[in-house]
Amino acid sequence: MALTLVLGGARSGKSRHAEALIEAEVAPWAYIATAQAWDDEMRERIAIHRARRCEGWQTIDAPLDLPAALATPHPALVDCLTLWLTNLMLSERDIAAATAALDAALDQRTAATVLVGNEVGLGIVPDNALARRFRDAAGRLHQHLAARAGSVLFMVAGLPMRVK
Repeated sequence: MALTLVLGGARSGKSRHAEALIEAEVAPWAYIATAQAWDDEMRERIAIHRARRCEGWQTIDAPLDLPAALATPHPALVDCLTLWLTNLMLSERDIAAATAALDAALDQRTAATVLVGNEVGLGIVPDNALARRFRDAAGRLHQHLAARAGSVLFMVAGLPMRVK
């Protein structure tokens, strides 16, 4: 199974590039969405993401149970790991257990998988404990997944930089 991790900052082109990577595979494709539409602004963001995808995409909503969503036999794009992590933390889930379940699900996949994550460790040190815990957990999750991925890309201004 080909595993690619695409990292970058806000509006760096991560999702668009990840979609293009998956569309190079045979359709249908699974778009595993971890976002939750808590307000109008987030509903609008989700609608924009859905509108730009061509036919052939199947959306699977997985704000918490990402491992179950990865059971799809189709090439899959997970967008995004950091929203999934946020959902886990706010639900007071065990991050280590969730990561182990994610690993087990990835081990079972035979189709291409692209994981998208927000690189949040390049800015200032957050001013509160929750934000610092989140930043640290995101960094650990990304390091863990980068180690197992065959390819890691870092997006800057819409341009992919190959890290691994």
